Amino acid sequence: MHFDVIIIGGGASGLMCASTAGQRGRRVLVLDSSNKVGKKILMSGGGRCNFTNLFVTPENYISANPHFCISALNRYSQWDFIALVEKHRIPYHERKHGELFCDDSAKDILNLLLNECERGHVTIKTQCDIQTITAIDTVASPTHNARFKLETNLGSFSAESLVVASGGLSIPTMGATGFGYQIARQFGHHVLPTRAGLVPFMFSDSFKAVSERLSGLAVEADLSNDTASFTENILFTHRGLSGPAALQLSNYWLLGESIQINLFPEEDMVVWLKKQKQQHPKSLLRTLLSENMAKSLVLELQALLWPEHAETAMAHIPDLVLERIANNLNAWLQKPSGTEGYRTAEVTLGGVDTTELSSKTMESKKQEGLFFIGEVMDVTGHLGGFNFQWAWACGHAAGTFV
Repeated sequence: MHFDVIIIGGGASGLMCASTAGQRGRRVLVLDSSNKVGKKILMSGGGRCNFTNLFVTPENYISANPHFCISALNRYSQWDFIALVEKHRIPYHERKHGELFCDDSAKDILNLLLNECERGHVTIKTQCDIQTITAIDTVASPTHNARFKLETNLGSFSAESLVVASGGLSIPTMGATGFGYQIARQFGHHVLPTRAGLVPFMFSDSFKAVSERLSGLAVEADLSNDTASFTENILFTHRGLSGPAALQLSNYWLLGESIQINLFPEEDMVVWLKKQKQQHPKSLLRTLLSENMAKSLVLELQALLWPEHAETAMAHIPDLVLERIANNLNAWLQKPSGTEGYRTAEVTLGGVDTTELSSKTMESKKQEGLFFIGEVMDVTGHLGGFNFQWAWACGHAAGTFV
């Protein structure tokens, strides 16, 4: 069966591309290996889908080729997607940092995409297992303008344009595989090393016991390494650290590196502790800290940083000791043993090298008619709706040209 465009993957970027191309009058087929399309959309944002962000800039994206994303983001901005959400009368709200979420359910965003696909008469087939993809010699076989032939468990399909929107390796239970990278390599593309991104940290040292005891506690902190710094909530878990600041930093962290936890990002604790010593000489340090911090965390810090002064009044703690404690409160150094990996990662870092793709159309520079969009490419957004905005932008860019 022949189509103008075949899209492999019915996620955010694939459905966006399908609806855009379909509404241009192209005959579009979406093939998905799962039993239904848009599974990651449905689970995103705690089921509410953080569908974009009010403050999208190219700086919110990580890529070996950082300028690549600029063109598509400019041509299909967050305002374009917000207009589409409003056209479909989907109620939404802003949370902190410009994050936009559905009021009701992520299902609203999936339905929006499916309705737009319907308007473009897009054909969607699920539970499709693609066995082979071959490039057709268009000179030898001029029929239908077919450039690609796909053999699948649902039959044979051919198309002029083939779009790979099969995602990365994150959350394998949702059907994630490395199939897109396989296709890229088949057609001579370079795939940059991949790793889990937006993922919790794990620890195997004494900090693991601390985080286990504090499991469920969230505190505002600044988390940093030599590359990046994020001030957001951190969440102690049975395995280590999660929460927005940890997920954000994981995109910039490499195995073997230490991370720095500043539990008082707004305060220079050396100054603060010395001031407290003057103003509250008879108080215990834990009492003073407990006014601004969960008591359970204060007790863990006390056991680690000032056990010998646990019952000492502030007046009797030497300034040198207070300075050492303060430096730890502002820069608590810990070394993760790793991350939770693809199992819980929201995104995959690395992927198809974007220097081999057109930033205008997402088309391969190596194989005419072959396009790559979404998470399979080496473009990764920060937490906060940026990965969805990239899906809409690159999906729209490819959909305009396929």
